[in-house]
Amino acid sequence: MTTVSGIRQALSVYAQQAATRLVRHSQVARSLTAFAGTSHWHEQKHYPSARVRLPFPTADPVELTRAAHQLLPQIQDGTRYARAGLMLTDLLPADTHLSLELFRASHEDASIATLIDAVQKKTGGREVIGLGYGGLKPGPSWTMKRDMLTPRATTHWGELATVRA
Repeated sequence: MTTVSGIRQALSVYAQQAATRLVRHSQVARSLTAFAGTSHWHEQKHYPSARVRLPFPTADPVELTRAAHQLLPQIQDGTRYARAGLMLTDLLPADTHLSLELFRASHEDASIATLIDAVQKKTGGREVIGLGYGGLKPGPSWTMKRDMLTPRATTHWGELATVRA
């Protein structure tokens, strides 16, 4: 990707996926780090990052996307970015922390992340529903390279290592 809008799209999709995972595991996050980077072998190296302390512990995709987009002012148009991503830290169980009504976003009570997760499970696809760039159909113009993906032998039964003697 070489444009700010391309990185915005990637961060939006990743924030929505992160919110879905938080809901699925009954967690909320208090901090988000967004990053992007050029290839290590490219002559023009650029590795911007932004760490954002969320206003309240949340799994809301709107808040996570808003926080992830704080990286965008550091993105340089024309620079070829090879990677972008998000890290959620300072995780808490969702049921142990309820923020005061005064500090909650008005849309937080709508449980948007739970709704998106339920629709995606029922329909069997991520591209069916989403917020902004996260809801694109047929999906973003870019895709992650999965050609050389390492087998996930410790987390997926179908990819368990087989040893023959």
